[in-house]
Amino acid sequence: MFDKSGAPIDFALLRALTQFLSYAGPDARDTYSNGSFGFGHTMLRTTREAAFERQPASLAGQLWITADARIDCRNELKRKFEEAEPNRPPASTDSELILQAYALWGEECVQHLRGDFAFAIWDARHKKLFCARDHFGIKPFYYSEIGNVFLFSNVLNCVRLHPDLSEDLNRAAIGDFLLFGLNCDLHTTTFRDIQRLPPAHCLSVSAEGMRMRRYWSAPASGSIRYRDADDYVEHFQILFQSAVADRLRVDRAGIFLSGGLDSAALAATARELSSGSSEASELRAYTIVYKSLRSDRDGAHAREIADFLHIPIEFLELQGLKPFERWNDPGINSPEPVDDPLFAGMFDQFKMVAAHGRVALCGEGADNLMHFEMMPYAKHLVRERNVRRLFQEVPRYLGQRRSIWPGVTRRFKGLFGKDPTAPLFPRWLAPEFANLLDLNSRWKEWTELPVSRPHPIRPKAHVSLSIPQWANMFEQESPGATRYPVEVRYPFLDLRVVNYLLALPPFPFFFEKRLLREAMAGRLPEASRVRPKTPLADDPLVRSLRNAESTEWFDQVQWNSDMDRYINRSALAPLPAGSDSEQISLDLRPLCLNFWLQSARRVRYNLRAEVCNA
Repeated sequence: MFDKSGAPIDFALLRALTQFLSYAGPDARDTYSNGSFGFGHTMLRTTREAAFERQPASLAGQLWITADARIDCRNELKRKFEEAEPNRPPASTDSELILQAYALWGEECVQHLRGDFAFAIWDARHKKLFCARDHFGIKPFYYSEIGNVFLFSNVLNCVRLHPDLSEDLNRAAIGDFLLFGLNCDLHTTTFRDIQRLPPAHCLSVSAEGMRMRRYWSAPASGSIRYRDADDYVEHFQILFQSAVADRLRVDRAGIFLSGGLDSAALAATARELSSGSSEASELRAYTIVYKSLRSDRDGAHAREIADFLHIPIEFLELQGLKPFERWNDPGINSPEPVDDPLFAGMFDQFKMVAAHGRVALCGEGADNLMHFEMMPYAKHLVRERNVRRLFQEVPRYLGQRRSIWPGVTRRFKGLFGKDPTAPLFPRWLAPEFANLLDLNSRWKEWTELPVSRPHPIRPKAHVSLSIPQWANMFEQESPGATRYPVEVRYPFLDLRVVNYLLALPPFPFFFEKRLLREAMAGRLPEASRVRPKTPLADDPLVRSLRNAESTEWFDQVQWNSDMDRYINRSALAPLPAGSDSEQISLDLRPLCLNFWLQSARRVRYNLRAEVCNA
């Protein structure tokens, strides 16, 4: 908390809010206040360096920090410290590294930090609060201005507890959720009075006001070209090993192993690092399976990979999970609406991981970074008048491609009409609500990737790194939302890996993920290494909905009175008329919102009671 007027903060409220956070940080709890500012912190120890860490932490009594952070490239950062001030005391914990960086470079410290972080620093010298969120928004950061008081937390429900905050919803966020399944505005939340700090942004708060700025964007101008193709693979291996190693500073780690190439490469790298280190991490793999779906071979593929790598594996069978099951259970409430009727399965997954450890590695990001596009690359070679490479690469690409017709068909549809499989604008929206927010224009704006594509040869890969789905996923998987002390880490989203992959020529290295396949030669079962990507032919949600028994919930739904502001209930049906999974997911969102509204009101009441009794 920070009162910009200079008035003392409510210390009793600070302590109560901090105690509420204990479920997300069960290892230690402490508060510190000095006049107009105060920090509260509950500790979740997820690295070896954090074994004896205490927060809020201070540097010379002039700088105070509370942080949810894991700082990577630690040795490189420490070398910068030594070069700048050789006599500066050494830092060991992540919070100390951030404080040292701020002491040396001020607000520009974010240019030197790598890793996942959300933090706030009280600068007593300048009477200001400096806050920052990591490059991809893996760590959440929410805030609200309540008169002169600036309140922040990495847990949304904690901010909601302030007695002077209203329960009013953000209508624009509700409209976005009904259309797209999430709030596309990275600055706002579902609640009118609560905002979020977007990824790669920092914020300065003082008596003069608040100032926010973006400090990083995915690079679009990098270009790495080697004479020998093997050098590309070797360089990637070095960077990816470093990224995984920085995320394995733990005694035990889980791996979300889907059976696909990305998670398999992650598991193989983690296994090699753990086996060759004096500080080995005990690894365990986790796989979700749907035995009722004939096309689901993930369990068998994951078992083959885990056995090859000698990693124990556990399976979570979600076959019996029904739509909206356990949505009345207060233990699985979501801070914001979620568009997955099988949402309870995620809590079962995190419960399984939490029984073993506090860190889980995930292979998300590889599909985006290695998304293959040939046409922009060919156009770039034409612009650069690189005729020799153009006439080398294009024939090689056409020769290796199985068929040109799928691509031709997609381009034809794009030129001469809308894709007939794309979801239709929902007819169940309340006309007044849709007109008030101009949701038809919003639908057209966000149904495709943004038009602005600054990367000359990897436009879709580049722009996909900034879509709001990332922050939405990270926030749903954070301990403040899952209520389990498990931190998910994403090695493919390490800045070293991101910068490198965005600088490579797309062909041949991203055609069918050749770079990753070659990097895994001899390190995975050969069948797994060369197997093409095979998504599920059946959708678990669609299969569950078509089960006659699973539709009983529709007739028993108790509608929240607020829903009539947003939708026309008479236009809904038990089983949406759309034949494909995307249309069905769209038509189920009113029900998702309805269940969330009921739980949100109930949770608000219970949370207030907890704070009053703290």
